[in-house]
Amino acid sequence: MEYQRAWDLQLDLATKVHDGAQPNTLLLLEHPSVYTKGRLSKSEDILLSDAELRQKGIEIHEVDRGGQVTFHGPGQLVAYPVVDLREWGGPVKYVRTLERIIVDSLADFNITAETIDGVTGVWVDGAKIAAIGVKISRGIAYHGFAINVTTDLSYYSHIVPCGIADRPVTSMAEVLGGDLGMAMAQYSLAYQFGKGMGFGMVEAELELIQI
Repeated sequence: MEYQRAWDLQLDLATKVHDGAQPNTLLLLEHPSVYTKGRLSKSEDILLSDAELRQKGIEIHEVDRGGQVTFHGPGQLVAYPVVDLREWGGPVKYVRTLERIIVDSLADFNITAETIDGVTGVWVDGAKIAAIGVKISRGIAYHGFAINVTTDLSYYSHIVPCGIADRPVTSMAEVLGGDLGMAMAQYSLAYQFGKGMGFGMVEAELELIQI
């Protein structure tokens, strides 16, 4: 799904979740290659010129989530939970829960992942495998996180991922030494998300979501 369409969809869902017209919703998707800049981004963290970006066909979006510059692209499982936190808990609890959900989902594939104090995200042997960046408005969270499944990691060489220059980036395929199905990764993540958040999960096709 194109990045802007996914962002517009989240904003629409956030309004409906806030008003009680839509249940908490977890979007699972992939994007075409795109760099996004969170609220703390620095222009120098994108290492390509505008002309080079156009040549490579990579868009840049400045967004309202936390965090800095990151990459989204094919082979990356992007998760956008649009959830009501007004009675569930605050932002710190939410981000820590997302980290635990990702760790538990990776464990389903025998990947031992961890968090690092003071740095948001999930790591395997010192390399970042998942990035998190959320926005909470009127008690509703949107944006979310991205797990590198079979992502082409070369795109990260053109940015300073999340403003961290001294740590590598990895993927599930790189850790496991082979390909794996995106559907399996999605299934695991949906299960662990429901378990971690305390939600019952019901699968629905996008066209069935009332937008």
